[in-house]
Amino acid sequence: MKKLLKMNTKLTLTIEEEVIQKAKEYAKNKNRSLSDIIENYLKMLTKEEKAKEEKKLSPVVKSLKGSFKMPKNMDYKNELRKRLEEKYS
Repeated sequence: MKKLLKMNTKLTLTIEEEVIQKAKEYAKNKNRSLSDIIENYLKMLTKEEKAKEEKKLSPVVKSLKGSFKMPKNMDYKNELRKRLEEKYS
């Protein structure tokens, strides 16, 4: 199994000064760096989004996920409607 090398990248954010000061205090009280807190918060957010996406799929659809690639400009609902019209016409 290949181990992925994780690389840190510097990020510049524009945030209200008061928010930054409160966040720095919070981090200090928790004995953590502000970068660590923000990184973990972003990880949590992205995991929640992925979990929401996964929950929306039925088990059958989930098992098929990734088995074929659709063109990016394909209108799924339109294709489905056309196929059903052909089938039941």
